[in-house]
Parts: sequence; C-alpha cells; structure tokens
Amino acid sequence: MQTKTTTVLKQALKKLVFICLPLALGSLLISCDNKDDDEEILIIPDIYDGTNYVANTTTHSTVRTALINLTNEMKKGRATGTKVDANALNSIYTGGTTSLKSYTSAYYNGKIEGATGFLSELAKASGGTFVPGVTTGNGGTYGAYLFDETGVELEQLVEKGLFGAALYNQALSLMASHTEFTPAKADQLLAMYGASPLFKSSDNASKHGADIDRFMANYGARRDKNDGSGLYTKMKVALITAQAAAKATPANHAKMLEAFENIQSAWEKINAATVINYCHSGISTLSSTNPTDAQKAGALHALNEAIGFLHGWRTLNTSGRKITDAQIDELLALLNYPLNGTPKPYVFLTDPLNELPKLQQIITKLKSIYAFSDTEIEDFKKNWVSEQAR
Repeated sequence: MQTKTTTVLKQALKKLVFICLPLALGSLLISCDNKDDDEEILIIPDIYDGTNYVANTTTHSTVRTALINLTNEMKKGRATGTKVDANALNSIYTGGTTSLKSYTSAYYNGKIEGATGFLSELAKASGGTFVPGVTTGNGGTYGAYLFDETGVELEQLVEKGLFGAALYNQALSLMASHTEFTPAKADQLLAMYGASPLFKSSDNASKHGADIDRFMANYGARRDKNDGSGLYTKMKVALITAQAAAKATPANHAKMLEAFENIQSAWEKINAATVINYCHSGISTLSSTNPTDAQKAGALHALNEAIGFLHGWRTLNTSGRKITDAQIDELLALLNYPLNGTPKPYVFLTDPLNELPKLQQIITKLKSIYAFSDTEIEDFKKNWVSEQAR
C-alpha cells in the first residue's frame, strides 16, 4: 500500500516532467533552427564532375604542357654525343602568355635560370661523357642518363623540382582563400595535381589514353596499393570534397577548409613517400654484388629524383607544408647535395659501403616527420601501378 508521502512525491515528479519536457524540446528545436549554413550536411559524390574541366583549365593546361615540353627537350641530352641548346630550354621555361616560370617560386626560379642555373649547366654537360669519381670537365652521359661532373642529373632537379616549386606552389595559391574558391579553381587544382577527372590511378597510356595520371598524381598512384585507404585515394576524396563544397549554395566553407587540409597533407606525403621509394631503390641496387654501369646509373638517377622532389619544396608557404626548410637542407646534405657546399652524389657509386647508411637515415627521418607506419615504409618500396598492372 502506498503511503501518503509516496503519492505526493509522484505527483510532484509528474508536474516537473510536464514543465521541463516542453522546455527541453523547445531548446533542441531552437538549436537546430539556428544551425549555421556552413554546418549543413554536405553530400559528397563518389565521382568528380569533369563537365567544365577543359574549359576551366585552359591556362593551367598550357603550363602543364610547357613542363612536359621542357622535360622532353632536356631528355635529348641523354643520347650520347647530343648537345642541348640552353636557349631552347629557357625559351620553353619562360615563354607563353602564362609561362612555367610565372608559376615557379622565386627561390627555385633563381636556381633554374642564369649562366650557372640548372638549364645552362645541363646544356654544358650534354654531348660529353660522365665517369663517376672523375670530377673534371662538364659531365655527360652515363648509362641512360645525363649527369654533370659531380653526378647531379639536372634534368631531375628541374622536372621533379618543379612538381613542388611550380605545380604545388600554384595549388597553394588556388587554396589561399576559401572565400574565393570556386568550382573552376577546383578544376585548376586537379590539373596541378596531375590527375584527370576520372582518376584512373595509372600512367599506362595504352590502357587509359589521355586520362592517365601525370606529375604528382602519377607518383600518388604508384604509392597506393589500391585498397581504398592509400594516398591516391585520399587525394581523390579530398579533391571531390573541395569541388562539392565550392558548388554548394551557399559554398560550404567548413568542408572546404577540411578538404584543403587533406589535400595538402596527402600531396606532401606522396612527395615524401616517393623520396623514400628512391632511397630504398638506391640501397637495394648499390648494395648488390657487382652492379653493372647501367644499374649504377639507374641508382644515381633515382637519387637525383629524390633530390629534385625535396628541393622543390624549399621556401614554399609554410602554412602548406609540414616539413621545414631546415629539415629539407638536412636531407639534401645526406643525399650529398649540400646547398652551401659542393655537391657530390657520385660518391654513392664510388663508396657505397660508407654512403648508403645516409639513405637509411633519410628514410628514418621522413618516417618520423610524417608519422609513417612500418607497413607504409615497406609498401613505399614498390610501384603499385606496375605491381598490379593497372
């Protein structure tokens, strides 16, 4: 039997619920009604809308073509006895209504142009022969590549350096203000990365024609196992999100900023992972028993690609990268390319026993900077496009 006290308490509780419940519901409704536009749910599509890509990227495609043409002109020097014209190289680099030079950071442009710049030095080295350890003359061909007298492959310092110093530099400019970011700029950002709107994750033109990945997208595909969680996939999702956020009415700036952070992070990690890949390659080849001259030349070529990938990020806007200039300088020195001294990457060929540990140091330092896992470091050894015949 209920006591009088129990009955009174129950009645009081009912009154309290009657009073508080409407207040709580009202508070919830007010919270929902006052939701900021940027906090509205943005539906992210599975595919990138390439409808206006060609029209929106006319200028940026011209710059991309200039980089391809410059690389092809430099590659002529790989043929034994073939001289390369410095004026032709500079004309491609500086020519056009919108030049490749205009996209390049001031620091790196200073390295490329001039009487002692990369382009002029490449022209000087062409037509000769390079012998590792013999640092007289201007250099020349060795194996399938062209090196200066110190073993620097200037072609790689220009091409791979411009992936960062020009293409990523322009990408940072496009993402500088989220309030001015449009669907057209999303297309231009994609162009600078090098993927097509179809994101083929492959550089195999025989399979994919003009839709292949170029520039950093090509290396993003190589570093991605195609399991849905790799760096290429993360870049794809982030670029699709950036476009969707820009197309929303009104634009979803919160999602856009999130996409920008993911783009910058994945782009930089692809760059670092590729340096790790080339260090792995150098260690593997040069620690083998009696590597051939062709193999040695290939290893030196790989290490020069690593130099280019790293050097091009020097002095870029610090808000768009995790690695510092001091860290870049330290890594370049380990590659025997000190910025304030005489480069000598050839010593990786002439003294591998003492030099190869430097490459492992680079891998360890990059692993720490980007918090790569042991599994990722191991996976970065492979070109997954080739492995999976994509």
